[in-house]
Amino acid sequence: MNLNSSSSTSSVDLTPGLTPGLLRRVHHLALHVQDMQASRHFYGTILGLRELQGTEVPETLKALFEAGEAANFVTPDGTVIDLFWKPALTPPDPDPQREFTRAGHLAFDIDPHRFDDAVEVLRQHQVPIDHGPVSRPTGRGIYFYDPDGFLLEIRCDPL
Repeated sequence: MNLNSSSSTSSVDLTPGLTPGLLRRVHHLALHVQDMQASRHFYGTILGLRELQGTEVPETLKALFEAGEAANFVTPDGTVIDLFWKPALTPPDPDPQREFTRAGHLAFDIDPHRFDDAVEVLRQHQVPIDHGPVSRPTGRGIYFYDPDGFLLEIRCDPL
């Protein structure tokens, strides 16, 4: 394909993008949830993430938080997962194993020595498992669903 050809029906923008390294990390992930209590239990109790409270809640979300329409969890590396209550939320396909979003999955990293413990917690809580545990050259992983059918992974580096 000739990138400079004017006869092409689609053009490629050759303008430089952001400087490499300018984006530092993922700041937050916003998820829409149908059942706020089930999702708070899942992310807080089952996955063990810390829920932000009081002055930790971002000012822009305080009204939603106080109305019970938002909850915020933080991972040990500081990434925030915002949950927004959408009671009428339904995926286009009622089978959560079929893709209904452009996001593939969210992966959480865990110490390799704690991976089996995490798998056991998922099983004890009867969390729906998509597949796994799997072993790959890059490590181990297990894929499962949150209460709204969003695909998650717990993964670890090889021992």
